[in-house]
Order: sequence, then structure tokens, then C-alpha cells
Amino acid sequence: MAQRILISVTSDLSTDQRVNRTATTLKEAGYRVLVIGRVLKTSTEVSPKRYRTLRFKLWTEKGPMFYALYNIRLFWFLLWHHADILVSNDLDTLPANFLAAKLKNIPLVYDSHEYFTGVPELINRPKVQRIWKKIESYCLPKVDYAITVNESIAKLFKEEYNKDFDVIRNVPLITKPFLSERENLRRELGLPINKKILILQGAGINIDRGAEELVAAMSYLPDYLLLIVGGGDVIGDLRKIVSEKNLKERVLFIAKQPIEILRKYTAASNLGVTLDKANNINYKLSLPNKLFDYIHAGVPVLSSDLPELKRIVVGYDIGKISTDHDPKNISKVIEEMFSSEEQIKKWEANTVIAAKELNWDKEKERLLSIFKKIG
Repeated sequence: MAQRILISVTSDLSTDQRVNRTATTLKEAGYRVLVIGRVLKTSTEVSPKRYRTLRFKLWTEKGPMFYALYNIRLFWFLLWHHADILVSNDLDTLPANFLAAKLKNIPLVYDSHEYFTGVPELINRPKVQRIWKKIESYCLPKVDYAITVNESIAKLFKEEYNKDFDVIRNVPLITKPFLSERENLRRELGLPINKKILILQGAGINIDRGAEELVAAMSYLPDYLLLIVGGGDVIGDLRKIVSEKNLKERVLFIAKQPIEILRKYTAASNLGVTLDKANNINYKLSLPNKLFDYIHAGVPVLSSDLPELKRIVVGYDIGKISTDHDPKNISKVIEEMFSSEEQIKKWEANTVIAAKELNWDKEKERLLSIFKKIG
């Protein structure tokens, strides 16, 4: 009988592309897969999957009580349901998985999507950060297999815990770029045909990701439209900036979208923006999903000067780097990028080349090799 894998994550499964790709790949490889998440008040239905899904509904959705209740609920579920392999996504699911794996004597795979203890939400709350750090330092060195999203984070974990991490980047399936369909997509989505459109997308548009400065930069860009597609902690602040600076005609907020619709908004744009700051170790070493989404949609990139971002943007010559977060300087870089139609066309062509190398069809082979070792 095929091995059964239980994958757990604290997201609501609706927009978690990495977990979806991992679960689909394992299912296609012949494993029986169940993905466990949670239901939020704002959650939409999970679109049909090749694998089974289950979402816990808890009476609280955030804070220490949520993480405690989720892990207790998850632990009892894992304990009483058959599994051959457990997969824990990020530190906030590790306590339940670690304990269940030890009690049942089954392999545990830890997939770290970020340097969890370095996120700004924890840096600004040192007591809570210390609790998570203690959990990490106890559990992480003892997991059977460990995965993360880029070389920088893998190196940091190796230095800190002498633990080897396999790198599996969070890249999309290879798809045909929409370059020739941009005008039709704009009509379909109700977007202006003749404006230059910028896009900032993501489920975590939070503090220190440069969103506030990008919105403020729109004051200097009267002929551009900025799409903010997704959600996050600073959306309310961004709306205030738009209102105070009278930018309603230049900034459009769009709620979280299914992956297929999100890709249409991205492909309808002329420039993808990712401006994370180096204010904390997690963001400094980050390699955001949105970067690869921009590449696969055929859209040039404006990024901040972070090592993993720069490695891709400069290495594949698909856009420019902003060396600071001053709104006026950001607007100047954007105008410079669009001052040469020839350069824009070159960057667009290079995204097609980059997508042929940075895709899940190549990345998934490393994932499958890990699970073959376990088997």
C-alpha cells in the first residue's frame, strides 16, 4: 500500500502555493496525501485538489492562544490517525509534529518557508521570540529531514544548529507567459489599457516590506497605476496614505485572488515590485514567492538590494535594484526603467529565459529524492 503523508500548515490552504505544489507532487508520485490547515472567518473554499484537505476551525485566529490551540488539536489528530511520514511547514506547526513523530516513531520532514524567529512580529516582542527560539533549538536539530527555500537561510541554520537543509525554492510550474495577451487581460479585468501598471502582490504585505514607500512614491507618478493584490498587516495604513495623498486614481486595492486570477493581474502589469527591507534577518535573507510569479508572468522586476533578490534580478538581468526606500527615489528608478522601450523588451525576454530554469518541474526532483530516501 502507498505510504500516507500528513502535511500540516497554519494557513487556510486557499493561497499557499508552496504547500499545494509539494502535496500535488507527492500525490502524483503515488503517495497518499492529506494536507491539514485552518479555517479563518475570511477564508474562501479550497479549490479542488488532487489530494485530500482538512481545515481546523478554532475560536481564536491569532496570538499565543491560537498557536497553542492549533498545536494541541493538531497533535491529537496526528496521534490518532495513521501516517507513514509527517511534514511540518514552519515553526508554528513543529511542536505537534515533533511530539507525534517521536511517540509514533515515524519520520518527520521540516519545511521552513522563512527564518521564522527573525520575523519583525517576533523581533518587536522579545519574550515571545525567546519562546519560539527555545522550541526551535530543541526540536529542529532532531528532525529527520529539513528543507528550506534558499541557500542563505540554509547556511544560517547550518551555522546555528549544525543541521543540513536541502534547498527547494518556491518556484511555480513552468507556464507560457502572457506577454502577447496583456491588452486582452486588461479588458477582461477592467484595467486601463494605456497606463503603465505596477503590481505588488502577496498574502503577507506587512511592515518592513516597502509597501508604504511604494504607495507614497505614486505621488510622483501621475501616469502610472499601482495594483496591490492580496492582504497583510499594513493594508489599512496603505489605504490611509492613499486617502491623505489623494491617490485613489493611482492605487487600486484588490483582495486575495485564486492563483489563476492572480496570475492574470500580474501578467496584465508592466512591472512587478518587491521592496522588502533588511531591517530584520528574515526579510534580509528572503526570496519572496512574488519574484518568481513576476518572472513566470513575463514581467520585469524592481527589487530592493537584498542578497537573494539581487542574485536573481541581476543574475538573469530581468530588472533593476532600488538601493534605498525613499519614495521620490523609488519613483525615479521606475521612470528610468520605462525610459527605454528597448530595455523593457530585453528584460521581458530575459524573464522567459529565467522561467525555463526557475520552475517547479526542475525543483520537484529534489523534493522527490528526499522522500525516496525516507521510503
